[in-house]
This record gives sequence, structure tokens and C-alpha cells, in this order.
Amino acid sequence: MPKCMYRLWTAVVSVCLFCTVFPLPSSAIGTSATAAVLMDADSGRILYARNENKRMLIASTTKILTALVAVEYGDLTKVVTVKREATLAEGTSMYLREGDSLTLETLLYGLLLSSGNDAALAVADAVAGSTADFVSMMNQKAAELGMTDSSFANPNGLDAEEHYSTALDMARLACAAMENETLMRIASTVSVSVGGRSMSNHNRLLQTIDGCTGLKTGYTKAAGRTLVSCVERDGRRLVAVTLQDGNDWEDHAALFEYGFSAFSRETVLRRGAVAECIPVIDGVAESVNVVAADTLAWTVGESEKLTIRCELPRVLAAPVKAGTVVGQAVLLLDGTEVARTKLLCAESVSAAVPAIPEKRSLFQRLRSEERIN
Repeated sequence: MPKCMYRLWTAVVSVCLFCTVFPLPSSAIGTSATAAVLMDADSGRILYARNENKRMLIASTTKILTALVAVEYGDLTKVVTVKREATLAEGTSMYLREGDSLTLETLLYGLLLSSGNDAALAVADAVAGSTADFVSMMNQKAAELGMTDSSFANPNGLDAEEHYSTALDMARLACAAMENETLMRIASTVSVSVGGRSMSNHNRLLQTIDGCTGLKTGYTKAAGRTLVSCVERDGRRLVAVTLQDGNDWEDHAALFEYGFSAFSRETVLRRGAVAECIPVIDGVAESVNVVAADTLAWTVGESEKLTIRCELPRVLAAPVKAGTVVGQAVLLLDGTEVARTKLLCAESVSAAVPAIPEKRSLFQRLRSEERIN
């Protein structure tokens, strides 16, 4: 039996993990929203949902996608000359005038803080050359993000038959937005003076919820109040979405309180940690350690159980090269797979050199035969 440095598991090791806080009962959380989602941003796990797949109007929360496309494909330092079409936009405005010259970054502040519909049209023209082409980019990006129940007809969120999304899709969008540092820097700004303009953020959660980092409010008469927000505390990131919710500020506060108190994030296997050791045949060492390529962690409730299953060969044949993928570690929540990572050889093991028979001269062989006889 080979001697290993240490091992976490043999074939399957079950690790029962519990949160350190007492969870709120499911009946203790609810919203006034027609549709809502609370999502763990790092795992994508849904912690609370109501009508999450219902297609609905989303108003100015649309501008999260507008900003994401603009930041990814535009030049924030580009000076944009505002065209007349942008100044004719209905609804909320950053009060652009035809001929104004602003950087794309300034327009994004107007988009996310002032919720300017005029800013949205100016951004679209600056990035894509036309609103129609920019909307095509928006829909392509939505498809890339897995927003399968969404369709966008404009960059500002004004009501349109082919303009809709779901609470679940908007949560996916918010998770993607949180990965963009530039977008989040702008979205988390409470107030700013830039480009000769002073703007204040419509999202009052930035000042009322600990750890809130954005994202976007919205309202039209048909859509009602819409809100997408995100909060980070102690390394955990949650996203909340409510659609058609007249009590959205309070609902988001309650959702985040529930998410942070009823669930915790548990790390089962860290990147680079030894997960197992495997026997090596015909090698200079009897075994080799295998390590995780990435960290395995998940958000769990108190009564939930995480297990790890290592999928590995019984033995390896030398030579073995460090970094070689030899299997996978699978993370299961109550028996259902939720994540996996590759397992790599931690070190190289050379093949053992076979013993070479002693070479003797003809005289030595004759002398040996004489002794035998």
C-alpha cells in the first residue's frame, strides 16, 4: 500500500457542512413583486424566486445591458458629439443638447446615475453607429449570457412589444455586470461632477444597505417599479431583482437580510490542495499526489449536505508528468452535482530504471563453469 503525504478522500468522502447561523424559515421571506429572484452571484444558485421565468417589461434596468455592451466594446475616452435624435428621447434625461461634446464615460454616468434615456441613445450611436446596430449587439450579448427569455428593442427600456426579460435573466445579467470593474465603479457612485455636469444616483440602496454596490432602478407606467441591486459582504455577493414591485426598497433589504443570514458559502476544496494520492507502478516513487485545479465552494443552508466525489484511475503508470489531468473532483449538494474541477498531478514521477545484468568476460564465464563442475 503506497504511503501518501496525506489524503482527504479515498474514493468518495462525504463532508457534512452546516451554516453557522440559524436560517430564517421559508415563510419568513416574501416580496410585493410580481416576479423576483435572489441569487448568489458566485455560484449562480437561486436562493429565492417568485415567477422568475415570467416575461415582463423591465423599464430602465435595461440600461445595465446597455452599459455592459458599451464598456466592453466602446472607448470610454472617446469624445461623442450629441446628435439631435438623442435629445428627442422620451422620459428621464441627463438633459443633453444637440452638439454637446462629452466622453463616452460621462454619458455612462448619465445613463446609470441619472437614468438618461437621451444618454442611452447617445451611447448606442457612439458605440455602434446606430441604435439598431447597438440593439443587435445587446441581443447578442444577452444570448451569450444565457438570457433565453429576453428580447431587447431599444437601449433605454421604454415599453415595446419586443422588449422584455425575466427576473431570472436579469439576475444573470447583474452577475455578469458585477464582473466588470468599470461598470461597477460607475454604478456604485452616489454622486459625481463630470464633464461640467453634476449627477446623483437614483439608487438609494447605495446609502441604506450595507455593502450595496449598485445596480439600476427603473419605472414606466406599464412596467411599474423595477429594481436590480447587488450587495457584497464578507466576500459573498448576492443579487436581487424585483419586477413590478411598489415596495422594492424594503423588499430588497429583506431579501439581502435573508440571503446573508440563512445561507453561508462553504469551501470544500481549495485550488492547489491535495485531494488524493494514486499508486504509481514502475516509478521511482510509489505514489503521486493529485491537486485541485480550481476551488470547489458552494452556498448552503443549514440543513443541506455537501459531498465530494473523486473520479480517478486506480493506478498510474510511470512516467507521470506534473500538471497532467488525471481525473475530476465533483461537488454534490444533497446528492446533486453542482460543480466540478479537474484533478492534476502535483509532481512528476520518473520511470524506474531496470537493473542491468552484470556483463562478464569469456574468461570469467569459463572460470565459473569450472567451479560448478
